[in-house]
Amino acid sequence: MSAESVFILPQPVRSFVVDQLPVQIYAKQSHLATAAASIVNDYLCRVIEKQGSAAVILATGNSQIQFLQELVALRGVDWSRVTLFHMDEYLGITADHSASFQNYMRKRVEQLVSPRFFHYLDGDCLLPFDECQRYSNLLKAQPIDLCCLGVGENGHLAFNDPPVAQIDDPHWVKLVKLDDACKMQQVKEGHFPNLQTVPPYAFTLTLPALCSAKKMICLSPEKRKAIAIRSALQGPITSACPASVLRQNPQALLMLDTDSAELLT
Repeated sequence: MSAESVFILPQPVRSFVVDQLPVQIYAKQSHLATAAASIVNDYLCRVIEKQGSAAVILATGNSQIQFLQELVALRGVDWSRVTLFHMDEYLGITADHSASFQNYMRKRVEQLVSPRFFHYLDGDCLLPFDECQRYSNLLKAQPIDLCCLGVGENGHLAFNDPPVAQIDDPHWVKLVKLDDACKMQQVKEGHFPNLQTVPPYAFTLTLPALCSAKKMICLSPEKRKAIAIRSALQGPITSACPASVLRQNPQALLMLDTDSAELLT
């Protein structure tokens, strides 16, 4: 086969629908990341061609790194026409802190593609409730074309942990106390040395804000997500597993690998 052979996009090994939610399972995480990047790239190109611009919410976390690397490397999107948001940030953390989600996005996205705008939550702000209102106003200033997100080990979306998640939340951005299971995930992923050093509070976009997007791509690879995925797809739709709300959103696509899907029946 020549070096100029056509690249074949990885295909899911299994596809199905749960309630209104399409689900795709890929053989491994690298296949999932490549497929997701291609889907997002093509969708944003179509949106920009049709309406001249796009607004996108992006997620952080270790499960998003490979996907974001693949997406920015494609160079298909005219990022100068894209307004970006992120979906959560720790309260009391500076923008240059190694665990700051703003820092994560600047290094992995903004500095590489130079979007039209990247609106950040200010974790080190003096007036947290004013910051919630400021960011809500920015989100509501235009329709959100795409939300790329992941599922936490406790089933959270963004920082909507089970104790604070509300499916019909009246707010778009709020300040929440983090669940210990969520904080422990941050420690295990290497962002903080121990549980005590994880900030106790964080800003998060709420479930209605995330689900307001015209299209949602949810990536959730790895064995450590398997219990949450089983609860999200095979349990009730409830704030006890916030990711279960995806099943009410036909504009969403849940992309798994065989590890995260291993407990599904």
